[in-house]
Amino acid sequence: MFENLAPSEFVQIRDNGELWQLLDVREQWEIDTVRVSDSIHISMNEITARYTELDAAAPVAVLCHSGGRSARVAAFLVDAGFARVANIAGGIDAWAETVDRTLPRY
Repeated sequence: MFENLAPSEFVQIRDNGELWQLLDVREQWEIDTVRVSDSIHISMNEITARYTELDAAAPVAVLCHSGGRSARVAAFLVDAGFARVANIAGGIDAWAETVDRTLPRY
């Protein structure tokens, strides 16, 4: 099972020194609109072909627009054997509302 983390919880975990991969599964046009720095972009429709680009032994947090797609990808990664997986609850929309209000919302 994967964890659900609020964007602020995820940022705090990373600020405390835990090394997480941040996987953004949105479409390219969404990435072009707004992106969290240092995220890895693999769109949801490419994940089954490209998930091996991620480190399965390192924690991975999955981000989308509002949390639905990322939850599906998080479940897939758990099934694929990833050690620790989290869904960023509320997605980039919640991130822009609670972590970085300078980010554009769509």
